[in-house]
Amino acid sequence: MATEKEEAKKAEEVEQRSSPRGQIVYEAVHKEGEHELERSTSALAWSGLAAGLSMGFSLVSEALLRSHLPDAPWRPLIAKFGYCIGFLVVVLGRQQLFTENTLTVILPLLRKKDLRTFGNVVRLWAIILVANLVGAFLIALVLGKTNVLEPAIQQTMSQLGAESMNHTFGELILRGIFAGWLIALMVWLLPFAETARVWVIIIITYIVSLGGFSHIIAGSVDGFYLVVTGVKSVAEYFGYMFPILLGNIIGGTSIVAALAHAEHIASTENA
Repeated sequence: MATEKEEAKKAEEVEQRSSPRGQIVYEAVHKEGEHELERSTSALAWSGLAAGLSMGFSLVSEALLRSHLPDAPWRPLIAKFGYCIGFLVVVLGRQQLFTENTLTVILPLLRKKDLRTFGNVVRLWAIILVANLVGAFLIALVLGKTNVLEPAIQQTMSQLGAESMNHTFGELILRGIFAGWLIALMVWLLPFAETARVWVIIIITYIVSLGGFSHIIAGSVDGFYLVVTGVKSVAEYFGYMFPILLGNIIGGTSIVAALAHAEHIASTENA
């Protein structure tokens, strides 16, 4: 009797210490997607606006770190950590960021495959993207048209923006794919990260920044800053934005969401 209890206790402990199966992670992310699709337009819009504003802190933080470090080969290794700040605020604050939803809401669509769900996905994407971009523009306007930061910091922000926009159409698509891929993987990891959530966010977004990968909202803050300061035109911004948007959608939807759903279907059929 005692042996059976001990074995049961061991089995329970093993279960608790084991990593969650892919099916469990899939269902957790799927449930999150279902919840997001049910949210009201106003709730999505306000949350999306907050996320766009918050992403401005990625540009500000990276510029602050870069400005206070010597011009040495190792400087990006430290300065790029500033890029993580906006994502930390957005993800931990449960704000709506476009690239997160390229994964979560696609899973319900892939499962149901109906027009109603497709319409809800398009609605959610449109609301969040527009709200994110409005927020990104507003924070860029404040940063570019006020003296909230020292001139040296503003000059560094201009340099960061110019570096992010200095790529061809094809390069921006590829960089957008990798950014969308990594951010979607971050969303996939978060449900069971528990106390490691902060580190998951920092590590993934640090790699996005260090690799020079392009994120539509973080990059839009850079682009809008150059527009409001007169360095770039609105047309140049849209020429920069479109390939990144396309790449982010491909990376988050086609690669992560589709593969995760395919694994789920295969596991269900073999069960």
